[in-house]
Amino acid sequence: MSTADPNLRIVILAGGIGSRFWPASTPARPKQLLPLASDRPLIAETVDRALQLVGPDHLRILAGAHLIPPFREALGPRGDKLFWIEPRARGTGPVLAWAAHRLQKQNPDAVMVSLHSDHFIEPRDAFLELLVRTAALAVRSDLLFTIAVPPDRPETGYGYLRPGEPLDGVESRSERDTAGLRAWRLGAFVEKPDPETARQYLAEGYLWNSGIFVWTAARFLEEVRLHAPEIGDHLPLLDQGADEAFFQRVPPISVDEAVLERSGRVGTVEATFRWDDVGNWNALGRTRPSDDQGNVLEGDAQAVEGRDNVVWAEDGPVVLFGVEGLVVAQSGGVTLVTSRERAGDLKELVGRLPDRLRAPRADASPPTSRQKEDT
Repeated sequence: MSTADPNLRIVILAGGIGSRFWPASTPARPKQLLPLASDRPLIAETVDRALQLVGPDHLRILAGAHLIPPFREALGPRGDKLFWIEPRARGTGPVLAWAAHRLQKQNPDAVMVSLHSDHFIEPRDAFLELLVRTAALAVRSDLLFTIAVPPDRPETGYGYLRPGEPLDGVESRSERDTAGLRAWRLGAFVEKPDPETARQYLAEGYLWNSGIFVWTAARFLEEVRLHAPEIGDHLPLLDQGADEAFFQRVPPISVDEAVLERSGRVGTVEATFRWDDVGNWNALGRTRPSDDQGNVLEGDAQAVEGRDNVVWAEDGPVVLFGVEGLVVAQSGGVTLVTSRERAGDLKELVGRLPDRLRAPRADASPPTSRQKEDT
């Protein structure tokens, strides 16, 4: 792997509940703590990847105070000093501006990588190598970079990116620059499409927006001041050390909407690794091992004459017979049954449930073994 810039810093966005993994994911146990991409919690996998690139002094997890105890338990002793506690949840725009301000104060030349705590990424080496090279490109070009993933299906749950003009050294989509990157200025951000539009984007070479960002802290803060007054006007509070007041005054807004969609200094680099945002139960069909009938069975689960099902069993045996394309999630005394097609709509469902069902029993434990049988 290329040598990382000593100014490189990594922040991990770890807020959110992940309600599309209800009933296993709750405010007390968000999806970052679930073993959805491997046998270990998502946040532990993310921290492991980051620590392959930077030391613990250069890595920080951004999360609310209520999440720190379970995160520390998931990470063990190494997690004791990794947290920056965000005073209030205000979305990725304010929290990344706050983190960039802290990083620049510590090191005026800081190069900031922003990761999410709940992504599936492989192979690890390709991912880390791309971050190193993109960080060098961010310093050289003074642009804000988002990592873009070549789509392999017409996905309606992701935002898309339209590549613009190639950066210097890249003549076409088929060529790479001298650092081995396919990189362009960003043409446009595109919101989550309907199925027909998603197929059109796939045919026209659009890319998925991974939400992985690389930039210098100084350039990012300058773009915040220039294009995001709802955040930038309050940055002087951070100069004064008034972090709580900053979070009280800024509105909730994403970094995409506040900065990246408004700035003219945004580039995109094509990913060289496999990526999934593990957004709902259906994603387990892509991230977890399946049997020869396409069933993903986590915990004490059996599928007989069934195919393409996803089962998550925490509270006891679950048996499926003669069905296909279902999600069955059992956790905290609650059992969810839906289709894989509707799995992405669970956020809407949870909002319509009575309070007693939104947060199931807190003593559930994720599955630790899989049992499969197909007839």
